[in-house]
Amino acid sequence: MGAREDRIGVGRAHGKAILLGEHAVVYGAPALALPVPQLPVTANATRHHSAREGEDKVSFAVTGPGSAAVTPLATQGLRRLVAEYKARTGVAGRMCVDVLIDCAIPQGRGLGSSAACARAAVLAFGDLHERRLDAGTVFDLVQVSEKVAHGRASGIDAVATGSASLLLFRSGTVQELPVPSAGGGRVHPAEQPEGRTGDFGGLFVIADSGVSGSTREAVDLLRQRFERDPGTRTTFVSRATDLTHAAASALAHGRPDEFGARMTENHELLHDAGLSTDRIDALVGSALEAGGLGAKLSGGGLGGCMIALAGEPDQAEEVVRSLREAGAVRSWVVPVGRFARHAD
Repeated sequence: MGAREDRIGVGRAHGKAILLGEHAVVYGAPALALPVPQLPVTANATRHHSAREGEDKVSFAVTGPGSAAVTPLATQGLRRLVAEYKARTGVAGRMCVDVLIDCAIPQGRGLGSSAACARAAVLAFGDLHERRLDAGTVFDLVQVSEKVAHGRASGIDAVATGSASLLLFRSGTVQELPVPSAGGGRVHPAEQPEGRTGDFGGLFVIADSGVSGSTREAVDLLRQRFERDPGTRTTFVSRATDLTHAAASALAHGRPDEFGARMTENHELLHDAGLSTDRIDALVGSALEAGGLGAKLSGGGLGGCMIALAGEPDQAEEVVRSLREAGAVRSWVVPVGRFARHAD
């Protein structure tokens, strides 16, 4: 079944932030990921006619919220994705499609822009051709693009950019994290009674340093370090694993103070591995001085973003103000637990 001439395929995704475990997750360690719905991505796929015969003619372009500017997005990963999509879905003949991606995620900040754009494009193709794509197929197709973009991709971005829940990810296995209920028990987010939310009581504050990072460069830097001294890999992965498990336990038991402390310790681990920068370190320090429960770089590092945990809305506002004064170019607040209703 092909796409109708008048049909426009639509696909959606959103940003994500890594709470703990980045880089170590590539080596089989667990990682915690936070969906960031405040950073939506929408792809529109439209058929067109091409005078050239015999080959696909698929173009990608990206724009941002409230912007009239459109930038071509010609990456090898997206081209590879098109070929794999046709092979996996059985779409026959030439694909002549223009894909316009409206992306609110700043690129090069470790917030999942490449995976979210790929996910939105995959879902737009599926909608255009009226194909039902299961979660495994979408994941595989996004990973085709991600592996080209980053060299070695754990898969956490491919999952988190389509998730509505906090995730514990390890070696391709995904677990949606339960949220502690007001009575002290643990309730899965999908099972929360209407009008009742969990009592973890955290608000995550993400701040953009204003400097692009390179996940591929950071991954290569760490790999080379591990090759020079294999013992450092064992130590790094083991420590990251312990911190991530401890943070997941703190989340499950409604202990934001403990969660924040593990975040800060994870930052120290990443800093010692050479993945932080002076600007990120300054933002981390500023967030902690403003009363943040914990703070760390988030994502690939060598630039990009940092993330802090605040315990109350007033505290989150103070952290945001302090980060702005310390040089953050923009910030986003992502509430969880009982503060989820405070999301803008």
